[in-house]
Amino acid sequence: MSADVHTAPPSSSPRPRRIAARAPSGTRAAIQVTDESVETQDAALWVYRGVAAPMTRPHRHDDLELNFVLRGRLDYLFGGTRLSVEAGEVAMFWGATAHLLVEPEGGHRSDSCWVHIPLTTVFGWRLPAGDLNDLLSNRPIIVPVRAAARDIEEMFASWADDAGRESTETVTLLEAHALVRRLMTSHRAAPTVANERLPPSAAVCAPHSMDRVMQMARYIAAHFRDPVGPADVTDAAHLNSNYAMSLFRNTIGTTVGDYLTRCRVAEARRLLITTTMGASGIAHASGFGSQSSFYAHFSRMCGVSPAEYRSLHR
Repeated sequence: MSADVHTAPPSSSPRPRRIAARAPSGTRAAIQVTDESVETQDAALWVYRGVAAPMTRPHRHDDLELNFVLRGRLDYLFGGTRLSVEAGEVAMFWGATAHLLVEPEGGHRSDSCWVHIPLTTVFGWRLPAGDLNDLLSNRPIIVPVRAAARDIEEMFASWADDAGRESTETVTLLEAHALVRRLMTSHRAAPTVANERLPPSAAVCAPHSMDRVMQMARYIAAHFRDPVGPADVTDAAHLNSNYAMSLFRNTIGTTVGDYLTRCRVAEARRLLITTTMGASGIAHASGFGSQSSFYAHFSRMCGVSPAEYRSLHR
């Protein structure tokens, strides 16, 4: 399966997307962020290196986003408040919080490296609960680029070269996993979040609705391997079920049920590559209620059977 090079929001697809080298689009900065103006993009494994123009409208996407600023500066609007990420820093945040790249003060645009990793993939990494909780907040985590302990430019160049190759996607994700753990280790040692750079009036909790979406996302991260369904997820938000499902769909871009399935398929992919477990064991460990359900959902989302997927990646 070859890579798509996205220059616009990717279209909806039941199959997992591959790495795509693309630039954030847009030509001029906006000032206010409102729910009506926010664009929801599909989650995708996505890599880009270069200078990004300001965005015309805020967007959200269900990925863990990492921005490495090599030179210059990135300026964002989070909740309508400007946040700067300086050269030599990396910002990590859940892209479901609406954000907008704006023209930096002084006009010095950054030379940066971006990577988006679908959150359903990140959930399969079994990060420490505290790390995951911080990543699922509404403010970026900021750490020095040197915390990566890698040559970022060389690493991103190799990821771009590997774009779309099924045989190397596993390597890219393993490297990304290790990278996030290194960065979170640095964060735990010297916590720095965007709240420390925002004025007190802006360093507040997310709007009530976003709080509830984060509650549901955290519940899914902790329990998708268990026999839970959409009702269990919405109960965790202490909201009317229909309202909670609508809120989740409007924010994340998919239903609670489909999101649970995506998490389980992502976990099954990981287990197929990294273990020798049989199909029955993987179905159970990933949270599927039966082996037949596992086969049906996996084949639909990945385009191949579990056995074929394992043979392609091992």
